[in-house]
Formats: sequence, structure tokens, C-alpha cells
Amino acid sequence: MADRLSKEALDQIFNDARTHNGWLDRAVEDETLRAIYDLAKMAPTSANCSPMRVVFVKSAEARARLMPAIAAGNIEKTKSAPVTAIIATDTRFYDELPKLFPHADARSWFANNAALAESTAFRNGSLQGAYLILAARSLGVDCGPMSGFDAAKLNAEFFPDGRFQANFLVNLGYGDPSKLHARSPRFDFDEACKIA
Repeated sequence: MADRLSKEALDQIFNDARTHNGWLDRAVEDETLRAIYDLAKMAPTSANCSPMRVVFVKSAEARARLMPAIAAGNIEKTKSAPVTAIIATDTRFYDELPKLFPHADARSWFANNAALAESTAFRNGSLQGAYLILAARSLGVDCGPMSGFDAAKLNAEFFPDGRFQANFLVNLGYGDPSKLHARSPRFDFDEACKIA
């Protein structure tokens, strides 16, 4: 492992990064979306299962399909965001394990164990969504993750065969700092952690 990141890099990814609700009128290029995914895909998942699937909703047509599933409180910030990423989970991720984890018969661990497959997909897909947020921030793209949407409507519209299931949404763009709320508090180490 290389030396730790600079303070400036850590500030960009964590300390100064904010959840944005307002956006500048500036497009996020397709090449940037590809670069975000290419960083996020390299972070770890159990057995390299990589269950996250992403739809980057960008076109006017796709945005019109998305909006009926968005909760009322999230409509304006989603309308104004250049891109909304649907972070979804592949419920049959294990069918890809012969490619992704070829040194063991990992598919057999999940194919006949629905509970294990479901928990593994959800856990690792959520991790990958978080990695995507960090990748976006590292490339200078602001994020507005949210869970206020009708999953049944969204899945029916974007994933009608049922294999992929929406987990959460992330608005992506270049945030308008004038529309930020004051930063909310966080727990101190001793409130949230214990070294055993």
C-alpha cells in the first residue's frame, strides 16, 4: 500500500464533501461516468461477487421515466441534477461468479441458498454504491444519495424482468454551494466505536 493520501485529497473525498440538493447548470460527461464506475469496480466485494448494476439516468426520455417513482420531497433536486444513478442489485449475481471468481465453484455457494444470495447481494451492492460515491467525489463530481423513491414503480420501469432490484439513488453533478444546509453533526469516536 502506498503512503496515505494528502490532506487535500481526504478533504475532497470526506471532510469537505457534502450531500448536495442543488446543482449548477453543468453537464457530467459520459467519459466521467465511465471513469467513476471504473474506479468503483476495483473496490472489494466478497468473493468478488460485484452485484451492483447502475443505470445513469441522463437523457430527457429516461428522466421522464424516472420522475414518477421519485418521492415528492426529492423531485426538485432530482429534476435539476444532471444525472441520477440508479444503484441496483443483480439478484442472480452468482451466475457471473465463474467469470469473476474462477478459482472456486462460488456459484454453488449461492445458487441454492436464496437467503444467503439475497443478503450477499444487498450487502455487497450497498458497499459498491458507497464506493461509487467516493469514486465520484475523487473525480470532482458531487453526490446527492437518497432513498426516497417508489422501488416497485422504478423496478417496473427500468428492470421489468425482475432480475435487477433498485437499492438507492444518487444524484450526480456539480453542486451549488449556495443551496447547502449547515453540516449535520457526526458521532465522535467514543460515541460510536470501541476497541476490544
